[in-house]
Amino acid sequence: MPGTPETPPVPNATALPLSPLQPQPQPQPGDFAVVRMGGTAGRLIRFGQWLNGDGFADFEHAFVYVGDGEIVEGEPGGASLGDLAGYDGRPMLWSTGRFELTEDQREAVVTAARGYLGTPYSVMDYFALATHHLHLPVSPLFKGYVMSSKHMICSQLVDQCYRDAGVQLFSDHRWPGYVTPGDLTRLLTKG
Repeated sequence: MPGTPETPPVPNATALPLSPLQPQPQPQPGDFAVVRMGGTAGRLIRFGQWLNGDGFADFEHAFVYVGDGEIVEGEPGGASLGDLAGYDGRPMLWSTGRFELTEDQREAVVTAARGYLGTPYSVMDYFALATHHLHLPVSPLFKGYVMSSKHMICSQLVDQCYRDAGVQLFSDHRWPGYVTPGDLTRLLTKG
């Protein structure tokens, strides 16, 4: 039975096929979503994703659902606890039903997300990610800067929470922290 002490945690998330025509299941604590942003912030993030090779992606923001209608999201003022209802009416994709997580893993993701509340946001991460994508020579300090969990953009926060729970979302051997909302979107939409 998932979540019992006898069941070892699954080291890698296993994507499950989900038809876009199927209704989205109700999000569970520990799930994440990508959402479309509007306004100036959405345009700036879309530009940052374009620099990273994501094109002008349809989803510019990511967050972790922690239960009771609350989310933890990386924002310019720092990671904060927000209300899921604030995104009502916006297109979004959920991880719900696409990855098999034990109850222990879900709890660990939520605990990690709450532990990152207040973590600063850094637009410099977008530039560091872009230099990596463009194969520009970067110093080890740049790599270390992005890999640090002392500052995170929204998608890095999602990925780090899963890493802290022992779940690897990506199997491409990317450096820790090298994840954009576009990467999470591709993860959720791959067949």
